[in-house]
Amino acid sequence: MRNPDSLKSKTNEDTSQGLAFAIAAYVFWGFLPLYMKALAHIPAAEVVAHRVVWSVPIAAFVLVAMRRTRDLKAALLSPRTLLMGAVTATLISINWGIYVWAIASGHALDAALGYYINPLFSILLGALLLGERMSKRQLLAVGLAVGAVLVLALDTGSIPWVALGLTLSWGFYALAKKSLPIGPNQGFLLEVLLLLVPALAYIAYLAATGQGNFTGAPVDTWLLLGCGAVTAVPLLVYANGAKLLRLSTIGILQYIAPSMIFIVAVFVFGEEFGRARMIAFPMIWAALILYSSSLLQQMRRSRPAKGPVGQG
Repeated sequence: MRNPDSLKSKTNEDTSQGLAFAIAAYVFWGFLPLYMKALAHIPAAEVVAHRVVWSVPIAAFVLVAMRRTRDLKAALLSPRTLLMGAVTATLISINWGIYVWAIASGHALDAALGYYINPLFSILLGALLLGERMSKRQLLAVGLAVGAVLVLALDTGSIPWVALGLTLSWGFYALAKKSLPIGPNQGFLLEVLLLLVPALAYIAYLAATGQGNFTGAPVDTWLLLGCGAVTAVPLLVYANGAKLLRLSTIGILQYIAPSMIFIVAVFVFGEEFGRARMIAFPMIWAALILYSSSLLQQMRRSRPAKGPVGQG
């Protein structure tokens, strides 16, 4: 199933609209910890359940307004697509759960680290699973990232599971998402629809046992309702912006969100930036510089040979 949602800039060039969409999405994700911190007193599983439930009407409205429901209907009738959707839905729910818990429990710096490492992990996945060749700079970048994780592990005596959990769940989610034969907007709605029944069942259980927060304080009700908007809107904005940008531009813009999370964690939440992090984070930043320069070089080399081409 092929859909306009999966099509990108026909000239393989950046557009002002795509840039505005992508930057808006990443800046929104950068500020998201402030919203999630306001929900810190509510269990992460309950927050994730509400993220799922209230994302459904927003994602459905967008798809109907864009008149792109045909592929979703076909996907719902395809056992293979449903199975693939179940895999991506499971991975994204795990990612959300770790993220919400990390912000609430004072591990926002670990969340930033996880999203910094993610593009490097994607390179490694491409090499191991898709047979993609890694340049020397990319190999060095991955090595620096592994070294940074080891520095943190040796300092704390334990694996930085928050950072690795976010990296692994998002990395495999992105990999699985590539195989989903529908556009990103339809794919997101398919994922939250698959998660809707267990999410509603969990919320109903919490309400029946008196453990739920949705009908408690009015501020909690509104914050949980807002989980749909803060989840669906940036994802949908990003999905449409990414179609209108080059891969190299997306690769560099993706550092906006973890950089903002880093700033919020240190200067707003007051998380400690100890000696190990003073070593590990510069190692990650150096790795990302190597990764970005390698990516830009690859894009420059391919452009004269291929000329303007369509993506997808």
